[in-house]
Amino acid sequence: MSGLRIEDLAKSFGGVIAVDGVSFEVGEGEIVGLIGPNGAGKTTVFNLISGLFPPSRGRIYLADTDITSLPAHRRSLLGVGRTFQVVRTFTEMTVLENVMVPALARDHDLREAREASLEILERVGLHDQAFSSTHNLTLAQRKRLEVARALAAKPKVLLLDEVLAGLNPAEVSQALPLIPQIREDGVSVLVIEHLMTALMSVSERVLVLDQGELIASGTPDEVANDSKVIKAYLGDEAASA
Repeated sequence: MSGLRIEDLAKSFGGVIAVDGVSFEVGEGEIVGLIGPNGAGKTTVFNLISGLFPPSRGRIYLADTDITSLPAHRRSLLGVGRTFQVVRTFTEMTVLENVMVPALARDHDLREAREASLEILERVGLHDQAFSSTHNLTLAQRKRLEVARALAAKPKVLLLDEVLAGLNPAEVSQALPLIPQIREDGVSVLVIEHLMTALMSVSERVLVLDQGELIASGTPDEVANDSKVIKAYLGDEAASA
């Protein structure tokens, strides 16, 4: 069963076509990378899937449920979770309280939400910071907190938008194993990331967008050697070399 299915997805902003006829699936418990040059339409695809704005055309399915017309909060309750490139924490709350906010949206029992949130913080390596202010967190820790908040909503599909961006090599090495750990619970993961080596090491398949269109799909090796992908990133001369 497909965790996520996208059919002929398109989005225009005025006369600008941001996404144009994109179709793909992410299987249950599968990790799929989504790459492309800046402005290719990657985050727009995430915004369409999560319901931040409606598509101009196409359908979005979570398993067998058509969620195309549902508002963002309904999609979240059904199992669409996501992180954002720029992490914005609730600065007046502790790390634990930040995670409890989405947990309580699903489980209104305060004690159970607290216990579940502490378990998630343990998973992402933030248990020791549970009662600290978010002001005390490093960028790497704030990125982990963003993942923790998304996990607290119990997603079936998790959209990770550049969770490694801005991290140094040591921090990337520490954070990267979290992605395959997430899918161990059967969660489908769609990842946008500009760190190609890191992305290729955890993805089973990779999708490539360029100017809003899906130009390639395959294993990391297949995509890395695809002439259309090389051209999109490096230009005509590199593709014909």
